[in-house]
Amino acid sequence: MAITIYHNNACSNSRGALALIRESGIEPEIIDYLNAPPTRERLQELITRAGLTVRGAMRDKGELYDQLGLADASLSDAALLDAMMAHPALINRPFVVTPKGVRLCRPPALVHEIL
Repeated sequence: MAITIYHNNACSNSRGALALIRESGIEPEIIDYLNAPPTRERLQELITRAGLTVRGAMRDKGELYDQLGLADASLSDAALLDAMMAHPALINRPFVVTPKGVRLCRPPALVHEIL
C-alpha cells in the first residue's frame, strides 16, 4: 500500500503517526513539507479529502499565527491558503494519504482509520 505523510520531525504528532505507519509494516513516502510544501492545489485537495475546512487545517499556535492576525474570522479561505503557502509552518500536521483516504492525524492514532 502506498502511503504518503506530510511530515515535520519536530512535531510529536507527526513522529507518532510515522511510527504507527511503520509499525504496520509499511515504509511511507515522507515529505518534509516545510522544505517541500505542497502546491496550493494539492493542499486544497488534502484539506477537502480530509473533510476539513481551510481554517481547520491551519496551525493556530505560535507567534506567526498571531503576528499575521490569522484569528480574524473574516479572513477568507483564499487568504488563509495564501498564508499557508507563504508560511508552510502554518499547515497543521501530519497529513497522511493512503488509498483509503486522507487524514490530519492529530492525534496520531487517527492514522489507523486509513491503514
